Amino acid sequence: MTTESVLYILGLLVVAGPAVLLAALGLPLLAGVRLSEPSQARLTKTAVVTGLLAAVGILSIMLLTGRRHVPIELGHWVSIEHEHEHFHFHIKFIFDRLSVPFTILSFVLCGTVGAFANVYLHRESGYQRFFLLYALFLLGMVVSSLAGTIETLFFGWELVGLSSALLVAYFHERPGPVRNGHRVWTTYRIADAAFLIAALTMHHLTGAGDFEGLMGSGSWPDGVANIGSWQALAVGSLLLLAAAGKSGLVPFSGWLPRAMEGPTPSSAVFYGALSVHLGTFLLLRVSPLLDVSMPLRIAVIVLGLVSATFGALASRIQSDVKNALAFASLTQIGIITVEIGLALRYIALIHMIGHACLRTLQLLRAPSVLRDHQMLEDAVGEHLTGDVVSPAQPVTATQLRLYRFALQRGNLDAVLNDWVVRPFVKVFQLFDLLERRWTDLLSGGASRESDKLSPYSDSLEDVS
Repeated sequence: MTTESVLYILGLLVVAGPAVLLAALGLPLLAGVRLSEPSQARLTKTAVVTGLLAAVGILSIMLLTGRRHVPIELGHWVSIEHEHEHFHFHIKFIFDRLSVPFTILSFVLCGTVGAFANVYLHRESGYQRFFLLYALFLLGMVVSSLAGTIETLFFGWELVGLSSALLVAYFHERPGPVRNGHRVWTTYRIADAAFLIAALTMHHLTGAGDFEGLMGSGSWPDGVANIGSWQALAVGSLLLLAAAGKSGLVPFSGWLPRAMEGPTPSSAVFYGALSVHLGTFLLLRVSPLLDVSMPLRIAVIVLGLVSATFGALASRIQSDVKNALAFASLTQIGIITVEIGLALRYIALIHMIGHACLRTLQLLRAPSVLRDHQMLEDAVGEHLTGDVVSPAQPVTATQLRLYRFALQRGNLDAVLNDWVVRPFVKVFQLFDLLERRWTDLLSGGASRESDKLSPYSDSLEDVS
């Protein structure tokens, strides 16, 4: 057996592990068969360990042989030919210095959180649903990390978005989580639309969706973009918008605290560790575009600085630990974005991995830290430091304005509602009105029975 065949088999195992897990958990659910908790835990552990060992095996072979780029081709899954135009949905995975560490990180953190969730959600009614979405998320992260074409990346990107939004709405018996999950999904749609337009533009410019066609044949991070500066600015700006939506950068940061509505394990691995870094991962993957477009580089740096500053301000006035951690994550993601803009790619990758591990630990500890603090105080018989209320300090007008700005989270949600959501809704309400008049005319009366139903309303506020 040659080295190439070993790499090919290991590469397939990396992707097949999460895919088989998704099928093993999803198909019994479709057939009405309820797997026991130990069975689901064993399946999850087997899939994660298999994928992790295969990824480590590929890394070992790459280090021993000095290879820096290992492609795994699965061919065209969809092919559309029309005269001189054609489109191929090409499945290709690449193992390089960017994808291998991020894939191993995904397996390690998902494995850790899977073991935690197995105990944390024990005897919960949504246990099976959680692990099904967990498998969907893991598959999406692995596919996104290893994607060698923009179509493959978009496929994984969608799986991550779908599972993340459904997990925010995990407690669907309450309107608040459902509303927040819908908000997250809507924000992701904006990012996905930008991503899709970028993919189509990339196909138009290079004739294919392969990253090698866009970034050159050099392995990451030494690739050289094959397109001009204005073309790089167009494609890069769309991908920057997609990354901002996925990573919660300004002005899309409003979904980050809303995402904490889900169960703690999903908050830890999805919004605190992996999902929130997918946008910066995308920027790292297409980072050669920054080398040929100075305006794009400046836009990335400015967006990172603004997001880091906003996250630092907002995290300091949050009244609960999960929201404080959410905005603290935004600060670090903003800094990582600045590092990418400054071409510090290895530093950004190391920063991303370290931050993901730290934030996972903090979010997993968040539910029990206050209880442990009280137990520690009971054990020592006195209050520990941090209980003393500091006397009021005089504040300047600037400090007061900054405090109000942070307390209201920059009114970013209100700005998006007024300038993006409301005009969008009004346009579709106009179309709905025109369609209703037409159907009423054809039917000779009220054509929709749903108009007789009163809209759903509730008095619960959004998550603070």
